This record gives sequence, structure tokens and C-alpha cells, in this order.
Amino acid sequence: MKVGQPADLPKVSTPSAAASGAAAPAKKEAAATAASTASSSGVAVTVSTSVRSLEQANRGEAADVNTEKVNAVRQAIADGTYVVNAEVIADKLLSNAQEMLNRTQN
Repeated sequence: MKVGQPADLPKVSTPSAAASGAAAPAKKEAAATAASTASSSGVAVTVSTSVRSLEQANRGEAADVNTEKVNAVRQAIADGTYVVNAEVIADKLLSNAQEMLNRTQN
């Protein structure tokens, strides 16, 4: 087995070749062209009115967050008393995976 670059891939130039000065102007020109192309090739995006109405409807809804529980967990982490129950996490991961599998089979 030969170690090295395959023939079909372009070879990587070494810093000494770039330091010769011959390749430096070409690299600067290519970088300038790429930068101008990237800035001028923007794509116009439009948002439909139905998406806008959904966004406005979601702004009025409050998130279902139990702030008391969040504060209790935050305090336990700060105190260093928060304990992660790996068994419960594993059980929930397995049940979520099973639920996803059931959805794909139906």
C-alpha cells in the first residue's frame, strides 16, 4: 500500500513555492474575485403571508416552562448538589427511539 496523495487529487503547494513571489499575485487576484462573487451572489428570499401570520401567532403564546423547577435545578448546579440519574436518561432515550421507530413503521 502506497502512502501519499492519489493521482486524481490536486497536490498541495508548499509555503516555499508561494514565497517565490510568482504565485502571490495570482492568489491575491483569486481571493479578490472570490470575495466580490460571494458578495454579489446573494439570493432573494421571500416569506409568505401564511408564515408571517404563524410567526405573529407564536409571539403571543407563552412558553410552557416551569420556572420554579428551572430555578431549583439552577440552584442545585450552583451548590454542586445536582445529581444526574443516568438510568432515567437512558430509559428516556430508549423510549424516544422506540417512539421514532414506531412512527416510521406506520
